[in-house]
Amino acid sequence: MRDILKLLKEGNKPSLLAAIVNTVIACLKAIAFFFTGNVAMFAEMMHSFGDAANQFFVFVGSALSKKAPTPKYPNGFGRVVNLVCLGAVIIVGIMSYEAIIGGWHHIVNPSESGGMRNLIINLSVLGIGIILECIVLYKAGKEILHEAGIDKGGMAPITLGFKNLNRAKPATKLVFMEDFVATLGGLLAFFAVLLAHFLGLLVAEGIASIMIGMMMFYVVGKVFLENARGAIGETDEEMLNHISLLVAEDPDVKDIQRIEVIKEGEFLHVEIVAEVDPSHTVAYVDDVRDRLMTIILNQKGVQDVLISFDEDDGVSTWKRSNSTDAIKQFGSKFPE
Repeated sequence: MRDILKLLKEGNKPSLLAAIVNTVIACLKAIAFFFTGNVAMFAEMMHSFGDAANQFFVFVGSALSKKAPTPKYPNGFGRVVNLVCLGAVIIVGIMSYEAIIGGWHHIVNPSESGGMRNLIINLSVLGIGIILECIVLYKAGKEILHEAGIDKGGMAPITLGFKNLNRAKPATKLVFMEDFVATLGGLLAFFAVLLAHFLGLLVAEGIASIMIGMMMFYVVGKVFLENARGAIGETDEEMLNHISLLVAEDPDVKDIQRIEVIKEGEFLHVEIVAEVDPSHTVAYVDDVRDRLMTIILNQKGVQDVLISFDEDDGVSTWKRSNSTDAIKQFGSKFPE
């Protein structure tokens, strides 16, 4: 039990915060829907429950992915977070479907949600939900900037959050994306309620419900594809170029035969086959390996490295031109 609690402390904090906040928001929306019967509120309720479940699973998965390798699982548990996310999107997919069906039924058979009391309840709950979702979105954006090594305040977590989304950990990326859609969905529902009450456009609530459901389906597709790639094992192109550059800059490395940088959850697994001068002794080459291991393990996200050597065959395999983006992104110097 102590080991489990220790692992949970290592879980992704933004996903835990988002799960708690979305659970509170979903309960408020469920109460509002019970009293008002508003179909846009029903869609928002389903959206929040789906997000809460998804983000809770992501938190647990991110914690379990940090479990140390064992003799039975020597490659570690880095991909657990991807597998958990793949399971979680099923829940969100079902709730997306329910939101769309509910919206369609309301368009075909529109009905009023009630008088001023129901309007106040709906707008109050939606307003509280939008504010809370914005807070979570902002905190997730700050975490993205932290993971990208950017130290900026103000509106930067929102504006730069989108720009640096691909550099974030899978769990943080999912929270940011889901809460952006949740905030947008809350605004849609808010204006749909206003249109239905003051202008008599009852179908607006149904249209908003369908739009919210479709946005949820977008998240389902995005999360599924990203985590499917992660579960299979996806190359991190930026870090591949960066680490290739670091290895090629070593004065004792003549060429790189093969290099792989594979994402495993939040971590990177690196395998390298480099060519060295065949006149070097085994002890000398071992020192080269130790030096490269230290450098590569100091790179962000790298969990383990496997380096092997072959004699220089005089044929150039690695092309330096492939590392242009890495030079701009990370610089070409060895770490101090």
